[in-house]
Amino acid sequence: MVTKSVHADVTLLLDMEGVIREVTLSPAMAAERVDGWLGRRWSDISGDASVHRIMDDARRSGISAFRQINQTFPSGVEIPIEFTTMLLGDRTGMIAVGKNMQAVTELHSRLIAAQQAMERDYWRLRELETRYRLVFDAAADAVMIVTADDFRIVEANRAAINAISGERGNDDLAGNDFLPQVAAADRDTVREMLARVRERGTALSVLVHFGRHGRAWTLRGSLMSADRRQVFLLHLTPVATAPAVEEADDDMLLRGLIDRVPDGFVAMDSAGVVRHVNQAFLDLVQLGSKPAAIGCSLGRWLGQPGADLSSLLTLLRRFNAVRLFQTTIRGELGTETEIEISAIDGDEDNYIAVLIRNVSRRLDPAADGEPLRQALGPISRQLGRTSLRKLVKDTVGIVEQHYVKEALLRSRGNRTATAELLGLSRQSLYAKLHRYGFDDKSAGSAALDDADGAADDAED
Repeated sequence: MVTKSVHADVTLLLDMEGVIREVTLSPAMAAERVDGWLGRRWSDISGDASVHRIMDDARRSGISAFRQINQTFPSGVEIPIEFTTMLLGDRTGMIAVGKNMQAVTELHSRLIAAQQAMERDYWRLRELETRYRLVFDAAADAVMIVTADDFRIVEANRAAINAISGERGNDDLAGNDFLPQVAAADRDTVREMLARVRERGTALSVLVHFGRHGRAWTLRGSLMSADRRQVFLLHLTPVATAPAVEEADDDMLLRGLIDRVPDGFVAMDSAGVVRHVNQAFLDLVQLGSKPAAIGCSLGRWLGQPGADLSSLLTLLRRFNAVRLFQTTIRGELGTETEIEISAIDGDEDNYIAVLIRNVSRRLDPAADGEPLRQALGPISRQLGRTSLRKLVKDTVGIVEQHYVKEALLRSRGNRTATAELLGLSRQSLYAKLHRYGFDDKSAGSAALDDADGAADDAED
């Protein structure tokens, strides 16, 4: 038995075939003229297949479940009405009782509209938050947000991270105390300045020192509200001390010159992690800003990820300098450019200076492949005299010997670097060196002499 407390808005008296015999409307719907319904089938005036189902339920079980039907009235208006149908005791007919659900439907529509509006506002807020994050991280000035009650760092942009410690990321700073990052002699001054900002909303700037080298910065702060709490917005401006003015000017001049060098320049640490780049390098790898490259491995963009960088570092550890190391560099948008790398291992701070030159317009592929074509000449003259299988085998051997020798020249005889360039294991490389007579010292010395002679010819 399905029960539901309703005040009927529409009551239909039906015969067993579903023909309307009598209609009663509530006062709220009395304006509707429904005399034309009498003598017609309920299914004909509603146009809803649900009418058949609720009448069948009533014939079968005596009473149907509540079901919403969009009932069209003679005036043309369509009103959602929730009907239930009951069988009369003597089975001479049925009575259908309906409740006007228009108010509920409108409320449901408003709820959906409100949900959609909330979702639009949510995505609008996400977009604003993304823009804020991009502006915050890209700002050249050092900016930091610190809680006003316990002086904990909420977030800091890249410039602020470099001011405190260039080796840590924002995740390492977030949640840490701000005052321990300040030099011990300046902490009381900073604490007093922040107390004045909390009381008055503003205060004079103070001089503070951060980082391992105790670099001087001007610190100013302001108070603002965020997430139902008060936070300090701290702004750091670098200060050059009097004795270091000339040195700072020289550093600025050198940085400006490096940024204008037409060849790509990279300063990286001993592990190949990028610490400084110029604009020409950013153009080669198709990046829009220096922070996007800082902290990444140089091998990320070289032709064979990991292998080329490993070979370069191996040569640097052995010879302290590398010239004319040929490879390719891949841009973030998919371009690939032929380059030559010259590098030197610096003693100070264990940094490596790398100069990257675009040689895609200078390299002559025809000249580079001329020795290989000359070596293949006798093979071509054997066509018709030797089977195809032997021709292919001899050709593969000559090509393989050529590239093994080329890899030896590029790596200056270093077997580990040679194996990485060729993508071979050391055991496989030793087998090929023995096969082609490159495993003795005389052959290795001859390969190096050839490389030095080619370099001297290029310089002349």
